[in-house]
Amino acid sequence: MENTAAFVATARFGLGARPGEMKAAAGDPRGWLAEQLLDDRMPKEVINILPSFVPIVAREKAYKQGKMAAQAINKEQKKLYLHEAAARTRAQINSQVSFRERLVAFWSNHFTVSIRQKKIRGAVGAFECEAIRPHITGRFRDILGAVTAHPVMLTYLDNVASIGPNSAYGLRRNRGLNENLARELLELHTLGVDGGYGQGDVRALAGMLTGWSYASVSKAARSIGKPHAGTSHFDEGMHEPGSKTLLGKTYKWEGKREVDRALDTLSTHPATAHHIATKLARHFIADQPPLAVVARLYNIFLDSGGDLGVVTHALIDSPEAWAEPLTKIKSANEFIVSALRGLNIDITDKNLIKSLDFLAQMPFSAPSPAGWPDTADGWIGSEALMRRTDWAVFIAKSAREAVPLDLLNDTLGPVADTNLRSAVQRAPSTTEAVAMIIASPAFQRR
Repeated sequence: MENTAAFVATARFGLGARPGEMKAAAGDPRGWLAEQLLDDRMPKEVINILPSFVPIVAREKAYKQGKMAAQAINKEQKKLYLHEAAARTRAQINSQVSFRERLVAFWSNHFTVSIRQKKIRGAVGAFECEAIRPHITGRFRDILGAVTAHPVMLTYLDNVASIGPNSAYGLRRNRGLNENLARELLELHTLGVDGGYGQGDVRALAGMLTGWSYASVSKAARSIGKPHAGTSHFDEGMHEPGSKTLLGKTYKWEGKREVDRALDTLSTHPATAHHIATKLARHFIADQPPLAVVARLYNIFLDSGGDLGVVTHALIDSPEAWAEPLTKIKSANEFIVSALRGLNIDITDKNLIKSLDFLAQMPFSAPSPAGWPDTADGWIGSEALMRRTDWAVFIAKSAREAVPLDLLNDTLGPVADTNLRSAVQRAPSTTEAVAMIIASPAFQRR
């Protein structure tokens, strides 16, 4: 079997090869990937997504106007969400730098927000553009801070409803802490479930986060200049007073600066380094990530102060990432995107959304703050395989001009075995040959 490095570059690090892409990567696969990290332009497909404060303000205004207005804004924001979901998926399909798009998807899943919280439905695409995309090769502290303070995350994990019980507002209204954001910050975003924190740390961090919300329309209207409606805002009157002890360290009462101090600590904590290293190795290499890779990324994360660009280059340079192709199962989204990249065909937004919905992975709709699963057991079952086969037949009917052997070579190349090649050559029609390739076990792996 010829060298598989070009396949690994395009399918494991990228989102599947477009025609000619595997050939372009073959000369220097690592360099081909590294060059993509330099291209930080916003994809044209998502560049006109509305800023998050627009749907946030529109929803607040509508709900103040009564039931009819609320129903109308829900319908409008569902439409906006579907537009954002299609635009984001098209950015993945059309990208010439699909390694970057995979990194965006990885970090967006790490810092999940989901339309299952209906209040944010019209702003999830904007959240990814504003809080994730600008930081995927920057410092982890920067992406952590951008995500934590973003109005969409503050709403999704209910920090907008978290009131310091001893704050001026809390004492007046007998309101208390909501621990959701603090808990997920520790368990999912930084230290990990085994990161050595306890319930006292959750409550301390929740106290530090009190007061962080977004400015309401009425509050913005009463002020001069700031705060701007729908943007992040700190309200001192809702913040829990007094010092807080997090992970054995006591932080003095500093109001809005307390969260910065906490994130400084969490972003460079050894448990965070291990958590991030493990997730990256699992996503890019194997469901059971090689311990040597985890250890290497862990050390580089700590030594670089959480520089994600440096960590990502170390991942590219890891020999283990190139050793065994086809160790990972594609998620439903990856399966659809890689097929459409390989076929190089255009389908309507309606059919794109129907495809994502049919295979049960609509963008920004993860079932919990933990995001979508990143191991095979989350994606491959008897029903899932049947649906993938049905979808392969559906999309093959839209690719009547495809040349099956070209598709096979462009997308699978050296990992397409002789049995698959022979079956494709014997297929009675182009449609059946294309469906056979897309539904094959090899195509569903990366």
